[in-house]
Amino acid sequence: MRPFSYLRAQDAPSAVATATGRPETMYLAGGTNLVDLMRLGVAVPDVLVDVSGIASGTVEETGDGTLLVGAGVRNSDLAADPLVRRRQPLLSQAVLAGASGQIRNMATVGGNLMQRTRCPYFQDVTKPCNKRLPGTGCPARTGENRNLAILGHSDSCVATHPSDMAVALAALGAIVHVEGADGPRTVPMPGLHRLPGDEPERDTVLGQGELITAVEVPPLPFAGRSRYRKVRDRASFAFAVVSVAVALDVADGIVRDCRIAFGGVAHAPWRAETAEAVLRGATATETEFARAAEAELAAARPLPGNAFKIPLVRNVLVRTLADLAEAS
Repeated sequence: MRPFSYLRAQDAPSAVATATGRPETMYLAGGTNLVDLMRLGVAVPDVLVDVSGIASGTVEETGDGTLLVGAGVRNSDLAADPLVRRRQPLLSQAVLAGASGQIRNMATVGGNLMQRTRCPYFQDVTKPCNKRLPGTGCPARTGENRNLAILGHSDSCVATHPSDMAVALAALGAIVHVEGADGPRTVPMPGLHRLPGDEPERDTVLGQGELITAVEVPPLPFAGRSRYRKVRDRASFAFAVVSVAVALDVADGIVRDCRIAFGGVAHAPWRAETAEAVLRGATATETEFARAAEAELAAARPLPGNAFKIPLVRNVLVRTLADLAEAS
């Protein structure tokens, strides 16, 4: 691990002032992803700015029912929060599906959103990788790509975003609060994370030095009828092969509204807007659920080792929608 300097931020503006214009500076909160990348030699910061003492660690309810989640909230606390469990069960389920209890106790909401891909070529500094070193190529396209993207990838990168929480937040239409050199701003989800295009080194739309301060989860009347389902290679401490986050509103056998997002299939949490449009006004049957899934997956471009993800996503989505419809 390369030597680095360590600074403890006093507030968000001073943290941003330290990091702005200095790409070798990185923020540290729980450190559950960054420290691993430093050990691997993937992340080589000159300066670490510790923001764990300034990021809000509370979940607050505003007057209209919105939940304002501080960036410093630990993942385990978010999953256990009574308001989250009652109003957005898919968010609690998604957080509990990630990592291990020990890691969830350390990991923060802001850090979870900013974690890097687990593509094996990105994590191995002996291999070329456009995300780690732009212009060196993407050997994953023809190499080991079983767990990589089928949607939205490019010739430059086929990596997938690893966060379970981000998939749930994309389905819920969360809004990310950010502090930067030009002051505060908000970024919608989906919209925080980028598809790779020809700049796969950029995971998000955040500028250098911008700091996530909070996540706003707007009220969704039917979010109480929601579920996060994750398919993985082992029962715990494994990243998604595929996952789905679904909220469903059904009345008299008709889908009035729905929210759907996929994980494990793209460089960003994938909001399934085509499937949502197909389902609104349709009968709540497995036939219609399958039709919606097929419409969304028509854009899929599987790699040699992951074509199985297409029927897997379809089947998991249909089963999840059917379970929610039966419970309505």
